[in-house]
Amino acid sequence: MRTLFLNPPSFEGFDGGASSRWPATREIESYWYPVWLCYPAGMIPDSRVVDAPPHKISIEQTVAMAKGYELLVLFTSTPGFSVDVKMAEMMKDVNSKLQVCFVGPPVTVEPEKCLKSKAIDFLVRREFDHQIRDVAQGKPLSELPGVSFRKNGGLVHNPEGAYIENLDELPWVTKIYQRDLDFKRYNVPFLRYPFISLYTSRGCPAMCTFCLWPQTHSGHRWRLRSSDDVVNEVRWAIENFPGLKEIFFDDDTFNYKRERTIEICEKLKAMRAGMGHPDVTFSCTSRVTTDYETLKAMKEAGFRLMIVGYESGDPQILKNIKKGATVEMAERFTTNAHKLGLTVHGDFIVGLPGDTRDSIRRTIDFAKKLNTETIQISIAHPYPGTEFFDYVKRNDLITIDSMTDDQGHQLPNIIYPGLDRGELVDWVERFYGEYYFRPKAAWRVVRKALFDSGERKRLYKEAREYLALRSKRKKFVAEQQRAKAAGATGD
Repeated sequence: MRTLFLNPPSFEGFDGGASSRWPATREIESYWYPVWLCYPAGMIPDSRVVDAPPHKISIEQTVAMAKGYELLVLFTSTPGFSVDVKMAEMMKDVNSKLQVCFVGPPVTVEPEKCLKSKAIDFLVRREFDHQIRDVAQGKPLSELPGVSFRKNGGLVHNPEGAYIENLDELPWVTKIYQRDLDFKRYNVPFLRYPFISLYTSRGCPAMCTFCLWPQTHSGHRWRLRSSDDVVNEVRWAIENFPGLKEIFFDDDTFNYKRERTIEICEKLKAMRAGMGHPDVTFSCTSRVTTDYETLKAMKEAGFRLMIVGYESGDPQILKNIKKGATVEMAERFTTNAHKLGLTVHGDFIVGLPGDTRDSIRRTIDFAKKLNTETIQISIAHPYPGTEFFDYVKRNDLITIDSMTDDQGHQLPNIIYPGLDRGELVDWVERFYGEYYFRPKAAWRVVRKALFDSGERKRLYKEAREYLALRSKRKKFVAEQQRAKAAGATGD
């Protein structure tokens, strides 16, 4: 079957991408690769991957594509699901014979709810690589593990299959990027431009209660590609993407295991030397449990930056979310990384279970003490299928409000005692303001702009985007405060 793999256009200017870690529009325009869709696409020769948002492909253009395909595979997300259903309906209107499959966390957690839409013919829960290949080759849905579909007026949910253990058997996503995507359309502010991303593993052994992917899609079982397969793909990418500056290893946690990380780093180091030390650096996700020797091996292999989920600076909050790390570990890790000359992008979350004004204040002070080069502040979202979702439902903390605004930016859909929606958004803005308007943080930004014209242009664009969102958030906070005051007076 002629197969179209689609990351659809959604909100105007939406850059979150259903398969990104936070499916929401960013403060600063950012585009991540549709990695999950590219694996099965590599198994179907005449398929095509369309990543509409970064390529500025409109809804009308996307709908028109339906005429040329027999099977549509759409990766959906909780915030974008209703819009994605409308997209599928429009594509079915154009081509009534088009078979539509939805994949992604929502279909794993709530398959019955998702199949209420007649535009969706079937779903694949959790990993979907082999099932999609088999459907495209004509295998019946009834024979495929993890598939949900309609039959005789009812729903059939085939039993789950085993996780893919031999990841080396999967195709290289970089070859699909080259075939179907323009890699210069992808930009993330803290990564060197242009970059590409790929996985070296699937699943995550960590038990963080809020994290969407291990609990709904990829699982907690940690499965690894061989170090040779990883390094061979990296070499191929460097040779086949002219102008490439950085490769991002987008695993849930790249350096979870010391021995494996060091083995990959030794081979990357040798590869770089054999290629004459190309101007390509590496970046990855990291836990604060990573020790000095591992960080040193990474630096020597060409690693530049790590994205680190600190989440909170309050010890009790870290316990509440089962982070498996302490503030002391975070401090030691960050000191070691900076000692080695590694750059750190710190991720923090406002509105985690147990958060109060005092715990958020401790987190802001902790972030300033760590003084990482860049930060991202997210609002805690209880996605269905996560332990966090069960917690807020059990304690009647979740609201009926949307988790995004009309442009896909994050909004809270939880209320804690003493922390309403407006205050949570206000804390996000206060966090950013206090962090970046310190002299040492501001100078880091200004210094980059002073000595690099390309960086200056990029920073100007980012500042403009952020200030526009900052104004919008302040308006939301003011509206919430007015509504609260009116409620208190009975008006």
